[in-house]
Amino acid sequence: MHFEESEPAVEILSANKIYANGYQALLPVNLKIQEGEFITLLGPSGCGKSTLLKMIAGLLSPTDGRILLWRKPIDQLHETTRKMSFVFQSPTLMPWATVRKNVSLPLELSGVPKPMIAEKVSEALELVGLLKFQNELPRALSGGMQMRVSIARGLVTDPDLLLMDEPFGALDEITRHKLDEDLLALWAKKKLTVIFVTHSIHESVFLSNRVVMMAARPGQIVQEFNIDEPYPRRQSFMVSGNFMHYAQALQSCLQRASQTQGAQ
Repeated sequence: MHFEESEPAVEILSANKIYANGYQALLPVNLKIQEGEFITLLGPSGCGKSTLLKMIAGLLSPTDGRILLWRKPIDQLHETTRKMSFVFQSPTLMPWATVRKNVSLPLELSGVPKPMIAEKVSEALELVGLLKFQNELPRALSGGMQMRVSIARGLVTDPDLLLMDEPFGALDEITRHKLDEDLLALWAKKKLTVIFVTHSIHESVFLSNRVVMMAARPGQIVQEFNIDEPYPRRQSFMVSGNFMHYAQALQSCLQRASQTQGAQ
C-alpha cells in the first residue's frame, strides 16, 4: 500500500523537545505522514512516543523546529476544513454521565446545535457497536466497552486525523485483538489518518502500513518499517510467515533500541 501521491497530513520538521530543567526528551525528529496512512510509533519506555504524539496534537510545543498539519501550523488548523482527535491511554470518561453524554461532550463544547449532536452521537455509537448502551453509566461497562466509548468520543467530531496513545494497552489479549480489528474497519470506512502509540510489536504489525521505531535517552527515530500487506487484515495474518518476518525484524530493532537507551 503506497501513499506517496497523497497530501501530507503531518510534517514534523526537525522538531525537538527540551524541558525547562534541561532534560532533552526528543532529539530533532523529521517525519512525514501521508493522508490516509496508519502509522505506529513503537519503542521502549521513555523513548518519547507519547511526547511526540502530544506535540503533533498541540498539547506540547516543540522547543525548536516545526510541526505542520496539512501544510499549516497546528494553531491554524481551525482555518482549514480538517479536524483532529486524541484518544488517551485510559478512557477518561465522566463517571456520573451516561455513555451518550460522554460522547456528546466535544460537540457541546464546540457549540454544535442539539439536533445535530443527537444525530452525530448516535452515528458514532453505532460505529463502535454501543448504541444500545447509550444510557448506561461507565461503571456498568467492561474496560473494552469503556475504550469504545472513548473512541466514539474521538470520532464524533468527524476527524481527519486520529491520534491514539496506547489505547488498548490495559486490556486483555482477546479484547485487544477485537478492538484492533474494529479500529482498522473504522480507519478504512472513515478514511482516517491514524498515528498510534503502542509497546506491542504484534499490534504494530497487525495495524500499520508503517512502523516508526524510536529509541531513548534522548528520544529519536532510529528506523522505519513498511508493512506491505493488504487490508483488511484478519487474525489469520497473525499466524502467517510474513507476519513473523515483520515481527522478528521489529524485535531485533527494538532490542538494539533498548540497548541504545541503556548506553546513554
